[in-house]
Amino acid sequence: MTVIEKLKTRARTRPQRIVLSEGEDPRVISAAGTIVREGLAKITLLGRTPIIESVAVDLGVPLTGVSIINCPASPKIEAYSQIYYERRRARGVVLEECREAARQPLYFAALSVAAGDADGSVGGAVNTTAETVRAALHTIGLAPEAKLVSGFFIMMIPQRPGLDLGSSGALLFADCAVVPDPNPDELAEIARATAENARALLEVEPRVALLSFSTKGSAKHARVEKIREALRILKARAPELCADGELQADAALIAQIGQSKAPGSPVAGHANVLIFPDLDSGNIAYKLVERLGGAQALGPILQGLDRPANDLSRGCSADDIVNVVAITAMQAIARQEKFVGTTDGHG
Repeated sequence: MTVIEKLKTRARTRPQRIVLSEGEDPRVISAAGTIVREGLAKITLLGRTPIIESVAVDLGVPLTGVSIINCPASPKIEAYSQIYYERRRARGVVLEECREAARQPLYFAALSVAAGDADGSVGGAVNTTAETVRAALHTIGLAPEAKLVSGFFIMMIPQRPGLDLGSSGALLFADCAVVPDPNPDELAEIARATAENARALLEVEPRVALLSFSTKGSAKHARVEKIREALRILKARAPELCADGELQADAALIAQIGQSKAPGSPVAGHANVLIFPDLDSGNIAYKLVERLGGAQALGPILQGLDRPANDLSRGCSADDIVNVVAITAMQAIARQEKFVGTTDGHG
């Protein structure tokens, strides 16, 4: 099975409650039908019921088993407004502003996750990454162990003879979505969080490469020093983690080149997690690998939040949405497995 097929199989064993904030979009409606039909998750669409039902009829998508909520009319608005108010009042936000925000689908979806009424949310087919991240950060907030929110892609690389990349062709790229110019401490945090997700989602031991235009001192520059400092912080923070840097991309991925450029490195030639020095390089790299290399890009998947809430590319397909929902479900399951003593499995 491919990585995504394995994720879907695992998601089916414990279907999670996932809210899709852009429920009137045809791609989202089509994806909802597929998700419920395949038993991947319990889906709630946010939007106006007549519009959603009309689009579903046009698409030939049955909505049996799909819940629909029209946010402004929901009896949850007041409770969600209070949750938002408690999180934001220190910043001068007043209750009426919170009520207005709670009526917006992006915020309603994230607040339903914060309240424990859903296990995860997915948006971004229409809204920008900045809007999606802002809603999640303001309502769900950071996980206790996290220092920031960042985003990664699971890149499924087409298999070719003589080319064995990542874990059965799967690589995690980060940060490709959120942090424009991370400092060394932030870069180390991005690396730590991405490695944790590699374990949870790919079920492999992460081998983390901190990428640069230099390999092990082949160039001297302040940007190279940033990578070296990030590695020092990462090793202090997570000494058990198999990580190395600074490495050029070819040295990180190709065994023969890795042995030549970075002999003795535990990561060179075998990396399955690639950490880019900034958002420019990460975002450009994933799009080039996807468009020119024929890879499938799953994400961006957000990390660092207290509960799962994920973004979509506005150019996403219905299949992309299905895949991100499966990943979101697995993040929710991984989070639940950290907790003991909860009575309903959704603590």
